[in-house]
Amino acid sequence: MIGSGIFIVEADIARGTDSPALLVGAWVLTAVLTMIGALSYGELAAMMPRAGGQYVYLRESLGPLWGFLYGWTLFLVIQTGTIAAVCVAFGKFLGVFFPTISTTHWLLHIAHVPALRIGPMVLGNMEIGLNTANLTGIVVLCFLAVVNVFGVKLGAMIQNVFTSAKAISLAGLVVLAFTVGRNATAWAANFGDGLSQFWRNAGWSTLHPVQVGMGGPIVLVNLAVIVAVVQTGSLFSSDAWNNITFTAGEVKNPKRNIPLSLVLGTGFVSSVYILASIGYMLVLPLHGDPNGTTVLARGIQFAAEDRVGTAALEQIFHSYGAWLMAGAILISTFGCANGLTLAGARVYYAMSRDGLFFKSVGRLHPRFKTPAAGLMIQAVWAVFLCLSGSYSQLLDYIIFAALFFYMLTILGLFVLRFKRPEAVRPYKALGYPVLPALYIVLAGWICIVLLRYKPQYTWPGMVLVLLGIPVYLFWSRRPGSQAQRESNSN
Repeated sequence: MIGSGIFIVEADIARGTDSPALLVGAWVLTAVLTMIGALSYGELAAMMPRAGGQYVYLRESLGPLWGFLYGWTLFLVIQTGTIAAVCVAFGKFLGVFFPTISTTHWLLHIAHVPALRIGPMVLGNMEIGLNTANLTGIVVLCFLAVVNVFGVKLGAMIQNVFTSAKAISLAGLVVLAFTVGRNATAWAANFGDGLSQFWRNAGWSTLHPVQVGMGGPIVLVNLAVIVAVVQTGSLFSSDAWNNITFTAGEVKNPKRNIPLSLVLGTGFVSSVYILASIGYMLVLPLHGDPNGTTVLARGIQFAAEDRVGTAALEQIFHSYGAWLMAGAILISTFGCANGLTLAGARVYYAMSRDGLFFKSVGRLHPRFKTPAAGLMIQAVWAVFLCLSGSYSQLLDYIIFAALFFYMLTILGLFVLRFKRPEAVRPYKALGYPVLPALYIVLAGWICIVLLRYKPQYTWPGMVLVLLGIPVYLFWSRRPGSQAQRESNSN
């Protein structure tokens, strides 16, 4: 879960909410959603500890079509898009050491996608090409794909080392922010006497400007809408919490360890993220000048390249601070990208074993016993996504699709309780049915808001999901597919 997001998205959330309280509130809402999701998935993971995770849960609860649509979308949008975004972030932070690595330093500008107006929405209006930041990301993701081909143990060893390092780095940032990093300027700007500044612009009657699409009109929205809009950043930062379920077939005692990992892992990371958000505001003012000459003058909203993490440590330790934080974040993003790479190919492997993906993806490498073909196909598509948009654009591209299938999977929890009441459940979802129902309501609201105010990626994402239906019909009719086997048995 700990990757690039917490060090970057804070700037975009701060610009959107323009309120210290709503900035923290966005992370609290994300924590609530993530914890409910983990508690619900724990029951499904203990019931069905198989490789493929969420794909298997959807297949068993709602049917093979929904399982396929998830795997299809995971490949086209969710997993590969997350890998691309994290690897592009790696390039952004490497730019601290090598300024020529930047999202504005173009090596090959392929095209500008023109703006397409549909009613109040604006689609497109984006640049496609190769710059030094996404080139760095491409090199990293290709390297990690190759590393994970050479064995589960090698990939897992890298993951364990980098997971520990990134957790320590983030915890260190929080401790520094709450101790030596606190300063009077940030406190007065973000908290003030009696927390008067903390609640600024956080009232129910306060209206917040939101741009509809890329280059679309500016509209004013209320608190419930703006917090949902900025969830693309905080939810992305907390995403991938479900990836442990993808590798269930390789986990010791999965009926116990996977639910435990889900709940403890999401609880720890969500708590640290909220503390980090508060910590940033103890070091830097929320508001700032985009043309400011110091990190304090630029504030959280206008941190250079949105690198709030490096700006905070630069404020604490001056010139060396940015280097220290950038180094820690490079470790974090590298480890996150490795974990995503390792987990994603297991879903395509499970789909292939059901006859719903290329046969080669369902075969393990004869020597290394890894899903080599799945790793390579995943890397190729992630490279394309690296070329197709900026970091923030990739977030919008990912989160709607991910939330949609999280809701369906939790709906599947209700279905399985009804269809298979006698099934062995080593762990039962805490707070069922109230908490899972609350998740569906909250996530559904966020999806509706994103469809209205972030249309440039949400609607194309929905179209991609629907395009999976004819693809499923093609795959399912092939000899050897699970659907074909079930049809023949009937």
